[in-house]
Amino acid sequence: MIRTTALAALAAVALVNPAVAQSASGQSARDAWSFELGAGTDNRSKNASKSGNDGYAFGSATWKSENGLFYAGPGFETIQAGGSNIEAEFVVGYQPEAFGYRFDFNAVYKQRVGAQAGYDEVGVELTGNVSRSIGPASARLQVQYSPDAPGSTDSFTWVEGRIGWDFTNRLEGTAAFGRREQNGAPDYTGWNAGLTYALTDAIDVDVRYYDTDAHTFGEQYEDALVAQVAYAF
Repeated sequence: MIRTTALAALAAVALVNPAVAQSASGQSARDAWSFELGAGTDNRSKNASKSGNDGYAFGSATWKSENGLFYAGPGFETIQAGGSNIEAEFVVGYQPEAFGYRFDFNAVYKQRVGAQAGYDEVGVELTGNVSRSIGPASARLQVQYSPDAPGSTDSFTWVEGRIGWDFTNRLEGTAAFGRREQNGAPDYTGWNAGLTYALTDAIDVDVRYYDTDAHTFGEQYEDALVAQVAYAF
C-alpha cells in the first residue's frame, strides 16, 4: 500500500497540467512548482556510492509556498541496493532566513521500490542546514539524523561542513568534509571537492572528486571522479 501511494504521487505530479489549474491569486499552478531531471556517472550520497559505482538518473518535483518558506514534493533516484533499482522519496521542509543566515529544516520519507523479501526498504531522514554567503564566499553546516535508514543501517548521524566560492556568475567551486556514525554499517569520514558550471540558466554540469577513509569496507567507499548534469525547469 505504501509503495503504491508513493508511485501514485510521482505519477500525479508528472501529469499535472500547469495551464489548467489556477491559484486563488490567478497565477497558474506552474508558478508554485519547480522540476529537476538529471543523470550522473555515479550516485554519491554522503560521499559513498548508492549505485554500485555505476551511472544513475534522478528527478524531483517541488511545490513552494507563495512566501517561499514551505516546500514539499516527491522525487526519485536510481540505485543498486537490496534488489531495488529505484529509491522514491517525499520531502517536506521549512526554509526561513534570519540575521543574514538561511536555514533549511526538512523531513524525508524514502522507499526502495521492489526490494527483495526481508530487506528493510523504508527509511526516514531529518535534516537541518544553516548557510550564509558573503560576496563570492559561502559556507554551510549540515546535521542529519535517521532513526531508521533503509537496508542494514538502523540509525545514523551525519555532520558535514561545506565551503564555496563563486569564481564567476556561472562557475562555482565547493568542498565539503563530513562524518557519518551509524548502527549496522561502518562509521566513516568522507570529503568531496569539485566545480559546478551553469551551461544555461536551466542546465548545470558538476564534476567532483569523492573519497572516504573506509575503503576496506567495500567498493562503495572508494574514491571516484563523478560527473553530473541537471536540468531545472
